[in-house]
Amino acid sequence: MDVPPESASVPAAPEAVPERSDSASILFGGAPLVLSDSPAAKPTSSWQGFLAKFGLATKPSPQEIARLEHAERQARFEEEVRRAVWTRAVSVLVANRKGGVGKTPVSLLLSGAMASVRGGSVAVLDAADDSGALRLRAEGTPRLGMGELVRDINQVKTAGQLKGYTAPQTSFADVIGSAPERPRLSGEDIVCVSKVVDEFYSIRVMDSGNVYRAEAFQGAVSVTDVLVIPITNAGDAVIDALELLRQLRSAGGAPERLADTAVVLRLHDGRPETPAVADEVERLLRDAGVTTLLDIPYDAHIAERGELTLGKLQPATREAFVAAAAAAVRTLQDNVSND
Repeated sequence: MDVPPESASVPAAPEAVPERSDSASILFGGAPLVLSDSPAAKPTSSWQGFLAKFGLATKPSPQEIARLEHAERQARFEEEVRRAVWTRAVSVLVANRKGGVGKTPVSLLLSGAMASVRGGSVAVLDAADDSGALRLRAEGTPRLGMGELVRDINQVKTAGQLKGYTAPQTSFADVIGSAPERPRLSGEDIVCVSKVVDEFYSIRVMDSGNVYRAEAFQGAVSVTDVLVIPITNAGDAVIDALELLRQLRSAGGAPERLADTAVVLRLHDGRPETPAVADEVERLLRDAGVTTLLDIPYDAHIAERGELTLGKLQPATREAFVAAAAAAVRTLQDNVSND
């Protein structure tokens, strides 16, 4: 897919060195990034590394160059996420009417990548009209959640009180899920909860439902700064994504801006894929004005459909979510600065 200049720093997928088995990120056990002119940045593999120890100059191999470029790129993504600041809390809405495209995993893992880099202050909400799967896919079994928070919202005055409705994650994100029997959420419920959450968290991520006309979805759109759309390489997933963009643009104003700046994440779920379908997906998105498309590689931990832990992802998948977090943060900075 042709990528415009403003999105060129975000690669389709961070897999420049497929054979690598560790993460380039220091957050996930990789080595700290060093400047290219420092001794530690000299070739370190095989005979090149041996000669470098004695101060003998050698030309880095293509594999070594690719490894260093990959590490530098990942470090830039992390720096973008870590250093981003706003004068108010900001929000991300994860949406696609098509079920099974990964809205809940993306909500958890994208927020987890942000929280792990920034050291927390990221909340994830179940913003579906009916109870969603967020509580089931998150770590932990909290006693309270979205339904109880809506009920008690006028009594929540401190960060400590709000924490009681969350499930803390090992990524440092906090999840506010829903019990299966909670009442249907209204648009006002989403707005009221968002206002309270924004008092105590810097970033709010919302996992939406499948009905665009639902009150809860409309409420979520009204308190969103950037839209993230998960898709797969399948026609129905892309058609529903395009319909979402169309509806938002038809509303004008802030919803139209969400459509124009949407970040699309293409998840590879292990099902057979063909280059022709992938090319058509990219063409349709490009024609619809999408300028940021990133790939999330297949990961067995996501495919298991159980509890998700950021640290259990494969290194390439974790890095892909950090790249996605950088793309979302970049869009947040543009959108919020234009308020």
